[in-house]
Amino acid sequence: MKKRNLGILLACFAIVVIVATIGSIFTSKNVDSSWYESIKPSITPPNYVFPVAWTILFFLIALSLYYSWINAKKKQKNKIAIVFGINFIFNISWSILYFGLKNPAASFFELIVLWLSITAMMHTTYKIDKKAAYLLIPYLLWVTFAGVLNYLSAFT
Repeated sequence: MKKRNLGILLACFAIVVIVATIGSIFTSKNVDSSWYESIKPSITPPNYVFPVAWTILFFLIALSLYYSWINAKKKQKNKIAIVFGINFIFNISWSILYFGLKNPAASFFELIVLWLSITAMMHTTYKIDKKAAYLLIPYLLWVTFAGVLNYLSAFT
C-alpha cells in the first residue's frame, strides 16, 4: 500500500470512529434503562449484539469511504464528502433523538432520512467503485431492521 493511501485509510477510520463515538455517548448509557426496557420490541436482539453489529458496520463504512475516495476523480471527491458527511450527521442524530431525547417517533422519521442517505451513498459510490457501494449493503439492511424496531417501539 502506498504511503499516501495508508494515510487516507487511517483518516477514513478516524472519521468513522469519531462518528461512532459521538453516537455511542447517547446510546450506551440508555440501553439498560427502564425507559428503553419499557418500549423495546420483543424481536429486539440481545443488547450485546448491537455493539458487535455496529463495529462491523462502521468498519465497512470506513472501507467504503476509503475505496470511493482513492478511486474518485478530483470532481467526485466533493460529492463523496457531502454524502458521507450528511449520512454521518443523520447517524448521530438518530442516537440523539431516540436515546438522548427519548423520542422514538421523531427518530423513526429521521431514520427514514438516514436510510435515504445510505442509498445516496450507495448510488454515489457505485459510480466510482462498485465494491465501495456493495460494502454499504449490510449498513442499509441493518438500518432497515432498526427501522422496524424503531417503528414498533414508537407506534405499537
